Amino acid sequence: MQDLDPLDTRLLDEFQRDLPLVPRPFAAIGLHLGLTEAQVIDRLARLQALGSVARVGATVRPNTAGASTLAALAVPEERLDAVAALVGAEPGVNHSYLREDDWNLWFVATAPGPAELAAMLGRIKDATGLAVLDLPLVRAFNIDLGFRLTGARQPMTSARAADPIALSDQDRTLLHALSQGLALVPRPFAALGDEARVLDRIALLTHARIITRLGVIVRHRALGYTANAMVVWDLPETRIEAAGQALAVHPGVTLCYQRRIVPGVWPYALFSMIHATSRTAAQEVLTKAAALPALAGAPHKALFSTRCFKQTGARISDTPASEAA
Repeated sequence: MQDLDPLDTRLLDEFQRDLPLVPRPFAAIGLHLGLTEAQVIDRLARLQALGSVARVGATVRPNTAGASTLAALAVPEERLDAVAALVGAEPGVNHSYLREDDWNLWFVATAPGPAELAAMLGRIKDATGLAVLDLPLVRAFNIDLGFRLTGARQPMTSARAADPIALSDQDRTLLHALSQGLALVPRPFAALGDEARVLDRIALLTHARIITRLGVIVRHRALGYTANAMVVWDLPETRIEAAGQALAVHPGVTLCYQRRIVPGVWPYALFSMIHATSRTAAQEVLTKAAALPALAGAPHKALFSTRCFKQTGARISDTPASEAA
């Protein structure tokens, strides 16, 4: 785990969401922390170079501005590096992990639309010669991964549905730019187009819950959260609502969502993530979660991640922000 000084810790704890929507956000952060604008930018650049911070930007609700899915491959051990490289070469693959399961290579794929997403999965199938387990999102119960790094683990907030607003091509381009990360400069929003309009659209997209979080996106593994488990639950449809709501606010559960099952292949409809600093701590969270009345007796398994192959922002648009402004 990387050593963080108290100001680094405050920066990561207090600004994983609610990045100030003002022309000079890093100056506003500095005012809060007792730092200059330049010192905040320098700290963020250093943390990014160390791998503690992925970017300063946004996370976008799945399937609102593009199309996305969680997918997996069952890869023979001797082919793992080669297959992971083929998967990671797809620009639309933004997360790729090795997990402890027969379906061992898991990845998130995002594209501008369903046709492009299907084509991407087809290319991966053809390139690897392996079947692709495609598990589209059905419902999100909690998709906000911005938990505090210090203090007791607190319950996360259940996800509210997004407002149905019409997105323009400019909105999609803006969301893509925010997913890739803001420039660490004094006026980062001005680099995305007309500054006032950009700020107004970000505020609207956040209020509509298209943007689920705007702030410092950290890399948890680099910060000591090395025991990360994707826990999957086999539940009938009639129990998923209550179970998802219960898991979403259970302390230590950092994500929770329902995905489509594949009969005879993948019966697990409910997914939850646990980010912990040790397997013992992760197992404690899981033991308490499994004892919740809504989860009583539900078959489940924990797929711990053992290696990260790729982690970037989601690809929502193929148009650079500067061209759409």
